[in-house]
Amino acid sequence: MSLSPLILTLCLLTPPFQNAAVAGVTSHSQQATAPSAPQPNLAEIQKAYQKGRWQQVVDMTASNPNSSPEVDYYRGLALAKLKRWVEARQAFEYGFRKAPGDKRFPTELAGIAFVQKNYAEAKSYLRQALRLDPRDSYANNFMATIYDLEDNLDAALKYWNRIGMPKIEDIRMTPEPRLDPALLNRAFAFAPESTLMRSDFMTTRARLAALGIFPQSRMDLRPLEDSSFDVEFIPNERNGWGPGIMAGLFSLLCGAPYDTIYPEFFNLGHKGMNFSSLLRWDPNKERVFASFSSPLRESARWRYQVYLDGRRERWDLTNTFFGSSQPVGNLQLEKIEGGAQLESIANGRISWASGLDFSGRTFRNASCNSPTAASFFRNGFALEYRSGVKTLLLDVPERRFTLDSTGDLQFGKLFVRDSSPFLQTEGGLLARWFPKAQGDDYAMTASLRAGKTWGTVPLDDLFILGLERDNDLWIRAHIGTSHGRKGSAPLGRNYALFNWDDFKTVYHAGFLSFKAGPFLDSGKIADPSGDFGSRRWLFDAGLEIKVEVLGTASIEFFFGKDLRTGANAFYATTLSQAR
Repeated sequence: MSLSPLILTLCLLTPPFQNAAVAGVTSHSQQATAPSAPQPNLAEIQKAYQKGRWQQVVDMTASNPNSSPEVDYYRGLALAKLKRWVEARQAFEYGFRKAPGDKRFPTELAGIAFVQKNYAEAKSYLRQALRLDPRDSYANNFMATIYDLEDNLDAALKYWNRIGMPKIEDIRMTPEPRLDPALLNRAFAFAPESTLMRSDFMTTRARLAALGIFPQSRMDLRPLEDSSFDVEFIPNERNGWGPGIMAGLFSLLCGAPYDTIYPEFFNLGHKGMNFSSLLRWDPNKERVFASFSSPLRESARWRYQVYLDGRRERWDLTNTFFGSSQPVGNLQLEKIEGGAQLESIANGRISWASGLDFSGRTFRNASCNSPTAASFFRNGFALEYRSGVKTLLLDVPERRFTLDSTGDLQFGKLFVRDSSPFLQTEGGLLARWFPKAQGDDYAMTASLRAGKTWGTVPLDDLFILGLERDNDLWIRAHIGTSHGRKGSAPLGRNYALFNWDDFKTVYHAGFLSFKAGPFLDSGKIADPSGDFGSRRWLFDAGLEIKVEVLGTASIEFFFGKDLRTGANAFYATTLSQAR
C-alpha cells in the first residue's frame, strides 16, 4: 500500500534510522551537585527553529533536566531534523515526563518510531496521544496510515472515519469482473465521490462474499495527490468451473480418494447464479446432492437457494446405540430431501436465513426393545421450518480479533402415527484472532457450541460428535465411521462442544501453501432416553495439517489422540472454498 501524502512528507523529512551517540547527558549524581543552568530564551529558540538553524537550536538547548517541556520539544524537533534520532527520542521523552498531558510528545515519538519502521511502537505512542485528544486529526490520520500500510483496512477506516476520511474519488476494478455491472454496483454500499465509512465497507464485503464468486477478493485504497483515494477492487472472480482449468479440475476431483466428485459452476449468465453438487458412489454412503442459488430480483442483499439431496447409507450403531439387546450393525437408511431457503445480508454485522424442508426416509434392519427406542427409526415424511441468524458481537480491528455468534432453530413434524412436533435449537460463539500485524501466521480460532432438542427426531437428525464428512460437529480424535459405515461417533439430542486450534504457515509459494498447528476439542452429547450419548466428557488433542491448492480447495489431515482412552486417530478430508 502506498503512503498517504501526509506520511510521505514525514518520511521525506525524516530518512531511515541512523545510530548516533547520545551527547551532553549528565549522570544523576552530577545533576545533584552541579549548579542550575540558566534557562535558555524560548523566543530565541523558536526564532532559530523557524529559520531552519537546527544545530543552533541544539546548542542553545543543551540537555538540562531543569529545562521547560517547551524547550525539550524544540530540542527534539531540531535533533530530528538533523537525523539524530536517539537524542531526539530522549528529548521528547524528557518533555513527556514533565508534561504528560501534552499530546505533541507522544505524537513526535511515534514519528521517530515510524521512520525506524517500528510500527508497533509508533502505534503505541499514537494511542497515548489519542487518549489525550481522540479527535486530533494528525494523530488519527497517522494511525490510519500505519494500519493501511499493514494491510489492515478495517482498523485504518476506524481512525480515518473519526476525522471524516477517506474521501473516495473512484472505484476501480482490476481486472473488470464478468458479473453483471448492475448487480455488482448493488453489492457496493458506498459510491465514488463520497467518504468511505467502515460500516459501508463491511456491508460491501459481506454482500460480495454472499455472491459466492469472489472467494479471495480484496479491496485496497490507492492515494491520490489531493489526499483523496481510489478504491481498487481485485475480484479474483470465479466463472464456470472456477478461476482456471486446473483449479476447476482440482475442485471437481479433490474428493476422488473417498469416491466423491464435486461438480460446480459459478456466475451462470454473469448473474451471480451458482450451481453446486456432490456425487458419491461409496457403497456405504451413496449420495447425490444438488443446489442452485441466485440473487433475488438482482439484489445483492437477498439470495435464495433450492436444493435436493438423496442418500442411501449403511450405519453401524454397535457401540453407540444402547436401546437394543442385539447390536444394530447393519442399519440401512434411504432418504430424499428437498427445500428452499432465503438469505438476507442486512449489513456487515447481521445476516439471517429462513427456509422450508420436506423429507422422506425409510429404515431397514432396525431392532429395538422398546417403543421409545423405536421412535428414532420411524419411516415416513417430515416437514421442517429452519431459520438462523449470524451476528458480529465484538470487533477489535486493531487487534485483528472478532467474535461472532450464531443461532439456529429447526421446527418440524414427522407425519406418522403418535408422532408429536419437535424443536431443535443450536447456538454458538466463534472467536478469531490473528496475533501478528500482517498475514495469517499463528491464526487462532476458538468456538463454543451447544444444541438442544425437544421431542423425538429421526436418527439422521440427531447431533453427532465426531469426524465425518457430512457432519460439522468435529471432535477430532473420534472418527464418525467404522469400516465406512456411519454411527461410530456418539449421537444424541443435546450436546456441548468446544474447539480450539492455532495454525502456523509452514510454506507458501504461489498456488500451494502448508499450514500446521495443534488442536484441542472437548465435548459431551446426551439423550434423555438414555439410548444414545457419550456418557461422559470427551477430550481430544492432536495436530492438524492443511494443504491449500490453487486457492480453491484444501486437503486436511488430522492426527488426534483421545485423552481419556489413549486411542489414536488419523483422518483426511478435502474442503472446497465454495462449500
